[in-house]
Amino acid sequence: MSGHSKWSTIKHRKAAQDAKRGKIFTKLIKELTVAARMGGSDLDSNPRLRTAVAAAKAQSMPKDNIERAIKKGAGEMDGVSYEEILYEGYGPHNVALIVEALTDNRNRTIASVRHAFSKGGGNLGSSNSVQYMFERIGMIRVAKSEIEEDVLTEIILEAGAEDIQSDQADEFRVVTSTSDFDEVRAQLEESNVPMLSAEIIWNPQNRVEIDEPQKAQQVIKLIDMLEDDDDVQSVHSNFDITDEVLAEMA
Repeated sequence: MSGHSKWSTIKHRKAAQDAKRGKIFTKLIKELTVAARMGGSDLDSNPRLRTAVAAAKAQSMPKDNIERAIKKGAGEMDGVSYEEILYEGYGPHNVALIVEALTDNRNRTIASVRHAFSKGGGNLGSSNSVQYMFERIGMIRVAKSEIEEDVLTEIILEAGAEDIQSDQADEFRVVTSTSDFDEVRAQLEESNVPMLSAEIIWNPQNRVEIDEPQKAQQVIKLIDMLEDDDDVQSVHSNFDITDEVLAEMA
């Protein structure tokens, strides 16, 4: 298992800023719709939908918006049909990138993603060109102010979690396999433990550490362009930065 990425400190800060801009609602609605379309509107039997609803609630999305997106996905209301697409490529300084998208227009999305890679100094690759460098894992973030580490450890290990990372100043990160992710998340819910986020991610097995602020900004610029696309749900990379660069960017 790869160690904690310093870049994720900045990434989660950026995600909070994106939420303030309202962009994240568009992405959450798409995920709710697709999750309901694939597994139905019953939360008890649809783990992906439960996770999507939890993410929407964490961003204070209105209940009516959540219910409407689910009904559209389940076919109970007219709505747009989205498909999932995975793009892979390289950014500046040989940083590997995986881009997850949900779209109702494949041609529009591929053109937009290709343009971002080109403008950001990267190259869009073929299928499986970088995917082999990553592994799929569950990642759940819990604020340290909400629970003691020994209590959290007991809860998650009983539910099947693989690891708990406590090297962040203000949060724990619970690592699970994809098969045990929903069980661990559900156990935390039942134990009334608030979660900052809970998601299945592409975790890099090795990281490319950038030791110059200018180079780091080049990578971040490309990631920003990709994440600003409404069709892009998430961007995963093996990008990391040194402590010195992190201090300059803080």
